[in-house]
Amino acid sequence: MIDTDRPLLFLDVDGPLIPFGGPPPGGYPVHRSPHVPAGTTPGGNPLIARVDPELGPRLLRLPAEPVWATTWLEDANECLAPWLGLPRLPVVDWPVDDSDDAEDADTADATHPPQGLHWKTRTLVAWAGGRPFAWVDDEITGADRRWVAAHSPARALLHRVDPRRGLTDADFAALDAWLRTA
Repeated sequence: MIDTDRPLLFLDVDGPLIPFGGPPPGGYPVHRSPHVPAGTTPGGNPLIARVDPELGPRLLRLPAEPVWATTWLEDANECLAPWLGLPRLPVVDWPVDDSDDAEDADTADATHPPQGLHWKTRTLVAWAGGRPFAWVDDEITGADRRWVAAHSPARALLHRVDPRRGLTDADFAALDAWLRTA
């Protein structure tokens, strides 16, 4: 159930929760979750072991209503939520692109954002429905920030995470500080 008194926290998975794209020295750490039986990963996805299960409690301590904003869709609830010790979260449904002209840069409709704008941006503003929100993703650009500033009736923080590291203490501090003032 959505708590409409708190800002939304839109969560991408690949990058913010599952680091990728150039491991840190020594490689990516492999975690074990206290929330699932030893030796198992929900959904059998080996990348889930890169997700620090301590991120779940930290996300729940933020003063926001978490929402999956990922191409994992409902799989985020099936695979990641148990690993992180999270309840089932709302999931943003993305527009379906079934046209043949998806590569046309001049097309700008529900499934084809204007050039330079992330394909998630407009859907997240619409999904927020005028509520303040923070969006955590590794693909956010200045174009997204400018578009949201011009089109969202509420405050918004678009927080880009380094996909090589995933969410860090500094990211949590920035999110917590912003969400407390939203």
